[in-house]
Amino acid sequence: MTPLSPSSASNPRRIALLGATGSIGDNVLRVVEELPGHFEVTAIAAGSNAGKLGELAARLRPRHVGLSDAAAAPDLRAALAQARVTAELHCGGEALTAIAREADYDVLVLATVGTAALAACWTALERGATVALANKEVLVAAGALLMPLAAAHNAAILPIDSEHSALHQCLRAGRREEVARLILTASGGAFRDRPAAQLAAVTPTEALRHPTWRMGRRVTIDAATLMNKGFEIIEACHLFAVGQEQVEVLMHPQSLVHSLVEFRDGSILAQLGPTDMRTPIQYALTYPERLATARERLDLTAAAKLEFHEPDLRRYPCLRLAREALAAGGTMPAVLNAADEVAVEAFCQGRLGFLEIPRVVEQTLARTQARPATGLREVMEADAEARERARAAVAAPAPALAGAGKARA
Repeated sequence: MTPLSPSSASNPRRIALLGATGSIGDNVLRVVEELPGHFEVTAIAAGSNAGKLGELAARLRPRHVGLSDAAAAPDLRAALAQARVTAELHCGGEALTAIAREADYDVLVLATVGTAALAACWTALERGATVALANKEVLVAAGALLMPLAAAHNAAILPIDSEHSALHQCLRAGRREEVARLILTASGGAFRDRPAAQLAAVTPTEALRHPTWRMGRRVTIDAATLMNKGFEIIEACHLFAVGQEQVEVLMHPQSLVHSLVEFRDGSILAQLGPTDMRTPIQYALTYPERLATARERLDLTAAAKLEFHEPDLRRYPCLRLAREALAAGGTMPAVLNAADEVAVEAFCQGRLGFLEIPRVVEQTLARTQARPATGLREVMEADAEARERARAAVAAPAPALAGAGKARA
């Protein structure tokens, strides 16, 4: 990776923001506003929120604007015309990829949800750009392809997730061969203190009340099932070139220690901070620099005690399923992600119980044969097939899971 030149008023770092209207996009733009002169937003894109995207375009005056939902394009065109924004407009399923290919940027911020941004990420890496990644699905589904691609083109993937940002920061203290293990922390989500016997009746509204973080809908549900930690194990293996036996998960209800690295001499380094996504976002946008901000600091005297304990795999079966998919390899992590997305959506729509989410994922994995992931086409084909199987599992009565089996290698 060629380090980016330091950002300054005379040399602002150019940013293309995909997922500009979501919670991560909001925080990216807050960081940009807090560090005036250091960044220039040259491109923005969203899925379907044409109204908010038009407002952002009027404010930021980017040179490229993208909207994945072609049906909402007329509303966006009208908003751009009214605000006299002359940006090049990209609409439809290829909008994100078109921006990754045509816009001028130093950092592509991938803040979208789902695998639709895979091609855009691929395109940016082929250009040798830096990708600031907040999208879990991209690395889960295709990390084995994207990391070698980044290396081949002298590009970089910098994590925006607080956990992987913490690992990235701690790893700067030593060489990779000195690492004994990576420790991801988990808050436990909305139901961490609720008796397991009561989980069957929980509602989507309850599941979306995360105790410490404010995140998008799917990742908040995944935090409650701990599937998000399963995804993060897979991401960590790709980002930091370690085996899954070197990646552990600890429950940490306070969410102040974002992750830890243990080195082979027994030293453990941790990254701590308030529960504020702007911190890992700024780290990725300014890396390898650290710029001063006026944001709230962590008051260690008020932090009280810090608790850590191992997760109960009977309560959180999604952790086991993620490890099985990673061990099976090939297209199975993509199958895991697709099945979980379908199950979470069905739960949010009231068509599936909370405890049925891992059942749908497990059935989908068990009924799928792992195939080599030799390119994006294979990954996307596996994604599509898994969604069909997961939808069928959602519609079917819940069977007994005894002996359901693991993902088949």
